[in-house]
Amino acid sequence: MESFNFEINSNGKISQLFLKNNCSDFHSASEFVRNLPYRRNLNKDNIAIVFADNCGTCSTKHALLKKLAEENQQSDFKLILGIFRMNGDNTPKIKSVLENHNLEYIPEAHNYLKFKNQILDFTKKNSSENDFICDLFEEIEIEPHQINHFKIEFHKNYLKNWLDENPQIPYLLDKLWKIREECIKALS
Repeated sequence: MESFNFEINSNGKISQLFLKNNCSDFHSASEFVRNLPYRRNLNKDNIAIVFADNCGTCSTKHALLKKLAEENQQSDFKLILGIFRMNGDNTPKIKSVLENHNLEYIPEAHNYLKFKNQILDFTKKNSSENDFICDLFEEIEIEPHQINHFKIEFHKNYLKNWLDENPQIPYLLDKLWKIREECIKALS
């Protein structure tokens, strides 16, 4: 496994914010992010909000780290949007929500980084690719500015197609999205 560490030596905004938080390299920056609480940020269009809110989601945390890599000319880091089968096994906190709605799983959008072909997930303290890799349906590379509107539209389109392909699921997209929001609330 190749090392994905690098020294932070950019004058960029994100690099400077990490340096102010005693992070001098990518490893310390990724551990800083990993240890922040998992909670939604109020303004996902400003990824520096992770520092002000002292929290983040898979989207804001990984977009922030991708931006750090960009500022330091580290082009081998990719920001990935994956769709995986979120169920009670890989995400135990949502098991009761799915059971209440008679769903075995729900396709969920997840952001993470790839360094070369190595998946890096810094969402939570114990996050790992093993949480979702076996249940991954699809993945695409995105840019940090795409974690908000683009990600939501991509996810909703995926869910719409999934519902079309699974007519036995008795929900319309709006209701399914509300169930998904219940799942996300159960994770916070």
